[in-house]
Amino acid sequence: MDREPARSFEDLIVWQKAHAFVLNVYRLSRDFPREETYGLTSQLRRAAVSVPANIAEGFKRRGKPDKARLMNVAEGSLEEARYYLRLAHDLGYGSNPVLSADAAEIGRLLGAYARGVMSRSS
Repeated sequence: MDREPARSFEDLIVWQKAHAFVLNVYRLSRDFPREETYGLTSQLRRAAVSVPANIAEGFKRRGKPDKARLMNVAEGSLEEARYYLRLAHDLGYGSNPVLSADAAEIGRLLGAYARGVMSRSS
């Protein structure tokens, strides 16, 4: 099935899933202890937001290396968020198994998108 090329970062399935992930991270972290406001809550949210933000920034970059680098930054931020989710669970602040599954799927999509960027002819 041939898809039309994305005209905006919002058309990318990987961005859509990463954005939904951020919204769910915010919902989960809303109930973290107040003393974590400037600690784990802030760190988790920052890492999660970085994923779709880097996808959006990379979408408009013209060169393959720039696009691929930003996808790699998004992958790194996703792994950071996955760690913070693990930490929140281990500290008893709550967990959401769907978030873990979503993060794994986003990671696969990011990898595929980065490979696709690098394989396209310029």
